[in-house]
Amino acid sequence: MLIHERLTEKIVTSAIEVHRHLGPGLMESTYEECLCYELTQHELPFERQKELPVQYKNVTLKCGYRIDVVVDEKVILELKCVETILPVHKAQILTYLKLTKMEVGLFINFHVPVLRDGIKRFVL
Repeated sequence: MLIHERLTEKIVTSAIEVHRHLGPGLMESTYEECLCYELTQHELPFERQKELPVQYKNVTLKCGYRIDVVVDEKVILELKCVETILPVHKAQILTYLKLTKMEVGLFINFHVPVLRDGIKRFVL
């Protein structure tokens, strides 16, 4: 069984519902707002734009990093609306997972005709 499988299934179902109603081509912030509405409908706790400080040589630095959405303090959601997924996008979510010590992240790109093609699961 996958780590946090039931939780990620509910998240993916919520994202697909948003994409089904809106389609591709809108701003990332619109998808974030609608996805958070759907997460609320599924009674999933989440935090939006969660601040991510960086630990450097035993000092906590507020560098301005923010995670799009963290669901149930277990799954990081990195939301995008881009034509091409670049290596830096994948590196970003992997870095967020390492810094938070969370195990699971979902990269969701809403700029695709079929959302299943825009979802990538990452596990550390």
